[in-house]
Amino acid sequence: MKYKDIFFDLDNTLWDFDYNSKNVLNSIYEKFDLKKHGVISKKKFINVYKNINASLWYKYREGLINKDTLRQQRFFKTLIFFNIENRHLSDKIGNFYIVNSPSQTKLMEGAKSVLFNLSLYYNLHIITNGFKEVQYIKLKKSGIYSFFKKIIVSEDVGVLKPNKKIFQYALKICNTTSKEALMIGDDFISDVKGAQSLGIDQVFFDYKHTMKKSDSTFTIFHLKELENILI
Repeated sequence: MKYKDIFFDLDNTLWDFDYNSKNVLNSIYEKFDLKKHGVISKKKFINVYKNINASLWYKYREGLINKDTLRQQRFFKTLIFFNIENRHLSDKIGNFYIVNSPSQTKLMEGAKSVLFNLSLYYNLHIITNGFKEVQYIKLKKSGIYSFFKKIIVSEDVGVLKPNKKIFQYALKICNTTSKEALMIGDDFISDVKGAQSLGIDQVFFDYKHTMKKSDSTFTIFHLKELENILI
C-alpha cells in the first residue's frame, strides 16, 4: 500500500466536538441559571460563545494570546455580551466546561469501526491543536485511545497546525516520510493546507459540505468513505 502511517485530527474528525460541546453548554445554561442573570435565550448564549471562542482560538493559533488568556476570556466575554460583568461567575463556568467537556463520549458516525478496520493495515496517529490535558481524556473516555501509536499535541511541539513544524515533528517521531503518510481532518486550513506544505497527502473530511471544490488529495463526507480509499 502507498501509505504506512495515517494521521487523524481529533475534534470534529473523530470526536464530535460540536455535539459534545453543545451538550455541556446546555448544562451550563441550566446549572448556572443564566436565564435568571438575564440571558433569555439558550440558543443565543451558545451561538455567542461559539463565535467568541472561535475568535480567541484564531488569536491563539496566531500566537497573539496564550492558553490561559483563551480560557479566561471566552466565557467572560460571552457574559459581557449579555451585560453580565461577573468574573467569579465566568471562572466557575469556565472550570465546569474544562472538567465536563472532555468527558463527553459522542464520536463522529462510524469512527470506531473505521479506526478498527484501518488499524489492521496502517499505523494510526493523532495530530491535534487541542490542549494536552483534555485531548487525552477525550480519547480515553470515548474508547479510541488504544487505536493510536503516537499522539502529537500542539502544546508538546510549541506550534499549532497548519505550521509545518508540527507535521515535521510528527513524521520524525513516527519514523515515516511525507510520501508514506496521510493526514485526515475537517479543517481545510489546519489539516489540509498544513499537510500540503510538507508534501503529505490529505483527506478533507467535509462533513458539513462546506466546499464545492477542494484541492485536497481526497475529499470525503462520511468517515466510512475512508475504507473505499484505503482498504
